[in-house]
Amino acid sequence: MNARNREEQSTVDKLVQRANASLLIGTSSWKEQFTEALTVSAGDDGGSDETDGEEPSPSCMDYIMHFLTLFWKIIFAFIPPTDIYGGYLCFVISIFSIGVVTAIIGDVASHFGCTLGIKDSVTAIVFVALGTSIPDTFASKVAAIQDKYADASVGNVTGSNAVNVFLGIGVAWTIAAVYHAYHGRAFEVEPGNLAFSVTLFCSEALIAITVLMMRRSKSIGGELGGPKTAKYITATIFIGLWLFYLLMCSLEAYGVIKGF
Repeated sequence: MNARNREEQSTVDKLVQRANASLLIGTSSWKEQFTEALTVSAGDDGGSDETDGEEPSPSCMDYIMHFLTLFWKIIFAFIPPTDIYGGYLCFVISIFSIGVVTAIIGDVASHFGCTLGIKDSVTAIVFVALGTSIPDTFASKVAAIQDKYADASVGNVTGSNAVNVFLGIGVAWTIAAVYHAYHGRAFEVEPGNLAFSVTLFCSEALIAITVLMMRRSKSIGGELGGPKTAKYITATIFIGLWLFYLLMCSLEAYGVIKGF
């Protein structure tokens, strides 16, 4: 019983430490931010054991990921610390920086597609969409690990898409419309293959929601996780839907199949 109690106490201590860390996210100075950016920290699967109260040591993968992301860590270290003006300045500058990085990614992807002879619509759904969705993927992963329920993980996916569609497109098109109206021109955007891709996306989204609802049965017990077989089947279905979407939209963009 003593060994079991110690194991339970260790588990509780780990959960408390993670909860406290999530509440203390933030920095007080640029020095602290640059120190964190240049320091290799252990991930969730740290190398050493945490049962003795010692900090986990970085693994080989942690060092690899650190050097791969060092450039971005240093760039983001210039963001104002969260203690300045109650974090509002950090929030505004972060949103502005994300917009700048997104614009750069869009231009780089467009030039990359032009170099390889790939249409902009295909470049957008493959490279741009993948690059801008990877942060949401990792955020959903963290939410799925730390949250008791899958609400935060699934909600992050739907919320990010809502922001991309309603805010991202809405603000950009509003600015463009005002700019063209100021210069006495009409702002018109050719529809292209938007109707086909949106219809296909909505159909696959309905399939994904149906799969999540079916996973709530007693045999699986939740939208995420569950028995190993169910996990692999669900992952295969979702990845297959993504690949099928890319294939069909690419074929429609190049005229292999007829859209609408």
